[in-house]
Amino acid sequence: MAEKIGSSTRPPHNAPVLVIGLGRFGAATAHQLVKQGREVLAIERDPALVQKWAGVLTHVVEADATDIDALRQLGAQDFSSAVVGVGTSIESSVLITVNLVDLGIAHLWVKAITQSHGKILTRIGANHVIYPEADAGVRAAHLVGGRMLDFIEFDDDFAIVKMYPPKETQGFTLEESKVRSKYGVTVVGVKSPGEDFTYAQPHTRVSSRDMLIVSGYVDLLERFAARP
Repeated sequence: MAEKIGSSTRPPHNAPVLVIGLGRFGAATAHQLVKQGREVLAIERDPALVQKWAGVLTHVVEADATDIDALRQLGAQDFSSAVVGVGTSIESSVLITVNLVDLGIAHLWVKAITQSHGKILTRIGANHVIYPEADAGVRAAHLVGGRMLDFIEFDDDFAIVKMYPPKETQGFTLEESKVRSKYGVTVVGVKSPGEDFTYAQPHTRVSSRDMLIVSGYVDLLERFAARP
């Protein structure tokens, strides 16, 4: 779950992205960006990781991003968006972020390990602080119960989940089961086996084999998912 602070302007669509650090988080982010058709310049100081990703990402360079002169030579100042995946060394993470702020990069997504680390990053100019380990733990905790198949939480304790339907909704239309008035959550979509997801309508009938996409506040979603 990202913490967004500062400029509300969006980065240019399809603009190249600078990714620093090719550990699990940085590499996964860079790889997904490339699959989306984005041009990526990845900077990593571990030669083994540079070699591993050289044939996959658009550009991979072996360099130390804590050195602002090295970043300048690589043209980091020409990017509008950057991702900092360095997390094992808080000192390196902070130094790299300071460098990118000083180079005028407007949109910075920076991985944080702890809340105090994230607070430092925010104060020095990172406008998107990400806590991947903490977010993964929260998501896993919600999925352990068994009915939820996926869980995405947004700000203010609001979430969207994919889940199996409780028995009291099975065989009824959404209008008949009155999910929204009873539980304060909204069924957004329904997927029947072998068919695509469809937007939920009052007349949509739910079967025991369906999957639901449901939105609402986390505590209400948990209460709904706990129904037998």
